[in-house]
Amino acid sequence: MAVAGAVFLVVVLLVAVAAPALTPYRYDKQDLLATYAAPDVHHLVGTDALGRDVLSRLMYGSRVSMSAGLAATAAVLVVGVPTGLAAGYFGGTFDLLLMRVVDVVYAIPYLLLVVLLQTFFTAFLPTIRSGPLTWLGAMNQGTGGVAAIVLALSLVGWLDVARVVRGQAITLRHREFVQAAKSLGASERHVLAAHLLPNIVAPIIVMVTLLVPAFIIAEAGLSFLGLGVQPPTPSWGIMLADGVDAIESYPRLVIAPALVLAGTLLSLNFVGDGLRDALDPSSER
Repeated sequence: MAVAGAVFLVVVLLVAVAAPALTPYRYDKQDLLATYAAPDVHHLVGTDALGRDVLSRLMYGSRVSMSAGLAATAAVLVVGVPTGLAAGYFGGTFDLLLMRVVDVVYAIPYLLLVVLLQTFFTAFLPTIRSGPLTWLGAMNQGTGGVAAIVLALSLVGWLDVARVVRGQAITLRHREFVQAAKSLGASERHVLAAHLLPNIVAPIIVMVTLLVPAFIIAEAGLSFLGLGVQPPTPSWGIMLADGVDAIESYPRLVIAPALVLAGTLLSLNFVGDGLRDALDPSSER
């Protein structure tokens, strides 16, 4: 199942990268004389309420969903891993403050916090006209709002990564190989980079396969609620929201994006299970 999931993910990523060359139509091309058209040789998955090709929108939607999931995961790793390492290894006031921040964030419902941050960044980024964050506003506008989603998800998600990495660092900081390195004169930075980090790579890799689907489904949920990417930029969540209005007469408009989204999430989970079994030295082979 892990291999099958990996193959499916590779296909989805290739489609996302090459979507402009592979799609038969532009994702925003409308044909009001062919609304709700049934699947045929011209539109393999049919058309939606505005006559747009569903297959083309699915393929372009993979770019939004996968880029949001991967970018948010990369951002939380860049912030969460070094923060968790430092907190777990050094302890003290920094560790105490980090845990209190985690407690405060966990006291707020996850969806409410993400929606608040998403609403703020959606309103704030277009107002940037100059300064060091100009590129961020331009990127958000060019991607149809993906940058705002990534920022909202990252500001909430990095705490989970920091907590997991902190726990691993606490269990390793008193191990013999760490004490031996310190007794030989290794600096704190060398101990963190050369001894602690390589020993927590396995759980980090497994966590990545859990974070990416979590962020993808969060993006789909925000887009479904109308808080994600802005039309006409397609995403699987927006396609689900558009299809709900006609689900009784044209269920394929919901089934198609739901199948692709479910297949991607299941594939990521299968790959994560396979990596966990492969990297866990206590698992049976």
